[in-house]
Amino acid sequence: MTGQVGLEGEISLRQRMIAVAVEMTTNDGWAHVTMSRLARAVGVSRQTVYNEIGTKNALAEAMILTELDNFPALVTNAFDQHPDDLPDAIRAAILAVLELAQDNPLLHAVVSATHGADTELLPLLTTHSTQLLDLAKVVVGERVAAYKSHLTREELDGAIDMVVRVVLSHVMQPSGTPARTAATLAFVARRVLED
Repeated sequence: MTGQVGLEGEISLRQRMIAVAVEMTTNDGWAHVTMSRLARAVGVSRQTVYNEIGTKNALAEAMILTELDNFPALVTNAFDQHPDDLPDAIRAAILAVLELAQDNPLLHAVVSATHGADTELLPLLTTHSTQLLDLAKVVVGERVAAYKSHLTREELDGAIDMVVRVVLSHVMQPSGTPARTAATLAFVARRVLED
C-alpha cells in the first residue's frame, strides 16, 4: 500500500517519511535532512527510505507536491460555499489559500530558501510553481464556468490567470494580511465581473 492511506486510516510508510522530512526541514533546514537521519527518525533502514522515496531530490519533490495538493481542495470548498456570488467565492478561495500559506511551515522554509538560506529548495519551487499555476487555473476555471458572466471566454481566462498569479505572488511574498489581500483582490474581481 505504498503512498496510500490504509483501511483503518493509518498513513503509509511513504506518507510518514514525507511528514517527518517536512518536520526536519522546518525545524533544522533542508541542508540538515539526510536519508540516514530520516531513516533513524522513522525507525527504518536507510535502504527502506531509498526504496520508498528514492533520492533526496525526489524526497524534496514529494514534500512540495504533498503540500501543493492541499490548495485545489480549498478553492473548491470556497466556491461550494458561495454558489450564487462569484466575487465572494473568489474572496473566500483567496483567503483560504493565503491563510494556509501563512500557517504552512514548509512553505515558510521554501520561502526562506528564496531569500538566501537553503538555496537547494529554490529550483523545486520554480519547477513546481508552473505546475501549481496551471493546476490552479484549471480548478478556478472549472468552478467559474458555473457562474453567469458578461465576459468572453478569453477575457475570463485572462482574469483568472491574473488573479491566480497575484495570489501566488502573495503566497511567496505577502504584503498584507490574508483577509486584507483577499478583500482587495475580491474588490477588483467584482469590478471586472460586474461591469
